[in-house]
Amino acid sequence: MGRFKRRQSNSVPGLNLASMPDLIFTVLFFFMLVTHMRDVDPKVHYDVPQGTELTKEVGKTGLVYIFIGKPVDAQGRIVSDETRIQMGDRYVTVAEIGNEIAKERNEMSEDDRQHLTVTIRADRDTEMGIINDVKQELRKAGALNINYSAEKRIKKESVKQKI
Repeated sequence: MGRFKRRQSNSVPGLNLASMPDLIFTVLFFFMLVTHMRDVDPKVHYDVPQGTELTKEVGKTGLVYIFIGKPVDAQGRIVSDETRIQMGDRYVTVAEIGNEIAKERNEMSEDDRQHLTVTIRADRDTEMGIINDVKQELRKAGALNINYSAEKRIKKESVKQKI
């Protein structure tokens, strides 16, 4: 009988990359579905106030955003201490808010017009007089559904020590 010799090679077999394009396109498709693209880039700096009784509005249509805060440059640095109001991609005055709401309403579908909701994202240091003026202009424009953005306040529980 003859002896059988085993071939021993020290090389590692090559990696099969045939399914790599499928994986890449699957991951790309996943990220395209779950990524939310921002419609408007804020041109003002705002730290939203804190609240305790908050609800999250998800999937609402017919939203118009109003940002109130201090103006910033392209790098995010605060330019001045003057409070500015931003709707869309431009600064507006309180008197122009009604016209901007009318423009936004004309661009919406009929169903979205009926559910028009204005979301105010104001800096926590904004004077209440400015927010009140904005609310009055929204009332004149017929935008009666208003949301205020805030972040959840973390309640600090008092710790009692036992002696």
